[in-house]
Amino acid sequence: MLRNEVQRLSGEADHFGEMQTNSPGMAALFSILRRMSAHTAPVLLVGESGTGKELAARSLHSEGGVRSGSFVAVNCSAVAENLFESKLFGHEKGAFPAARDTRDGAFQQADGGTLFLDQISELPLDAQGKLLRALESGEIRRAGGSRVFYPEVRVIAAADRDLHTEIERGRFRKDLFFRLAVLYVRLPPLRERLEDLALLASALCKRLSPEASISPEALQRLQSHRYPANIRELKNVLTRALVLAGPRIQPSAIQFNS
Repeated sequence: MLRNEVQRLSGEADHFGEMQTNSPGMAALFSILRRMSAHTAPVLLVGESGTGKELAARSLHSEGGVRSGSFVAVNCSAVAENLFESKLFGHEKGAFPAARDTRDGAFQQADGGTLFLDQISELPLDAQGKLLRALESGEIRRAGGSRVFYPEVRVIAAADRDLHTEIERGRFRKDLFFRLAVLYVRLPPLRERLEDLALLASALCKRLSPEASISPEALQRLQSHRYPANIRELKNVLTRALVLAGPRIQPSAIQFNS
């Protein structure tokens, strides 16, 4: 069966942007994503870390009606709370000691395109309120400025935490959740789509090295794992095998850390 999967990887996989699948369940999800890509309503992507949420966001952008504009990604967990307003909305010269010039924020950078807010669950509550106001009013003001801007931006947010639990614990605003989750998509973990493993492994190997290939026996070994870190873990396993054992991956080169 694995030999047949390898032989048909190039011709029969369903695609959505850079995403691909042989799984009927994922193909149905791609159909939903295609419908969503034709509209500009906010999308909330949820799923475990490593399930490809940013790739799905980029595919929604590239396949949709706003692809002529920029795709701007912001990792909310990597932005200091006191810099959030500047990061998203920009700042005027002199707005704070380090503001030596006027700069656009992510909303203006994404004008006519897509703003991807990754790890939205990590946003502090005060910053959540400012984001909610911007989403509801459509108005953007740079920090330290009074001029109002109205960028046309499609917002896609992503979370690997359960936002319903975060709401119950008082760590995420319910009103912001409903503002972001107009269109809601759950991306399944790799263990729920193992029929895609051969396809994903082959695609990842080709990105790592044009000469890379996987033996059927190595694919069988890959199929035995549960991948708690999902596609990111699969990529790490393949990278390690290529570095240590060369371009033709055999079962002995497959090592799991989890």
